[in-house]
Amino acid sequence: MKLRQLSAALITAAALPLAWAQDTGAFFRAIKQDNDIAMRGLLADGVDPNSKNEKGVPGMYMALQEGSLKVARQLIDSPRFKAETRNASDESPLMMAALKGQLDMAKRLIAKGGDVNKPGWAPLHYAATGGHLELMRLLLEEHAFIDAESPNGTTPLMMAASYGTPEAVKLLIEAGADLNMRNQQGMTALDFARRAERPDSVELIETALRWSRQRLGPTQGIPQATQIMPPGVPPQIAPIPAPTAPTTPAAPAGRGQW
Repeated sequence: MKLRQLSAALITAAALPLAWAQDTGAFFRAIKQDNDIAMRGLLADGVDPNSKNEKGVPGMYMALQEGSLKVARQLIDSPRFKAETRNASDESPLMMAALKGQLDMAKRLIAKGGDVNKPGWAPLHYAATGGHLELMRLLLEEHAFIDAESPNGTTPLMMAASYGTPEAVKLLIEAGADLNMRNQQGMTALDFARRAERPDSVELIETALRWSRQRLGPTQGIPQATQIMPPGVPPQIAPIPAPTAPTTPAAPAGRGQW
């Protein structure tokens, strides 16, 4: 009898990895298909809403990336959901929501503990890259640091100047972004706008710089940025195709070279 019980236990234990793999496969298929009914059943059966695929991509991150918002709502409603489950490049679901301009999901992620001021690349960098004004306003209202620096000193204003829109640049300038900060390559937001051949953004930044010089007076000049991050190389990320947001992974284009 004991031998039979032991054999049954061993068979059950051996079957667990296969069952887990099958559940995980079904989990990511449900995300790809935006099948909220299937996802509801999987979660009820105990599948972890924070599961990651073989590349380390969490389910919620993938759902937002794919635009599978019905499934995303199922995941975020789970009591076991963790908003700060990040991918292999240290990107959070809130960062993907910011990049995609998914305002409602961003609000819900913040309410669930999503970190607005995540060190390094932050949600505001991503919202500025996509030029998503309402999402940028939301993050700023939630006390996002307007001059957040990536590991190589790149700021949201630099990202808006190069990849976003003139409206995003204007919003950040009006909200008090530092026009004079330089990244580790010594580039300012104006340099980013010029390099990307964004004449409207160049004009906005130049106008703001002239106004600042006039206000401060010719002898004072403009204060130089002092909070430059120490050297570091951020994760390598796929480029952003204009004008749409990137697919996998999510971060701003070519950020590793700045």
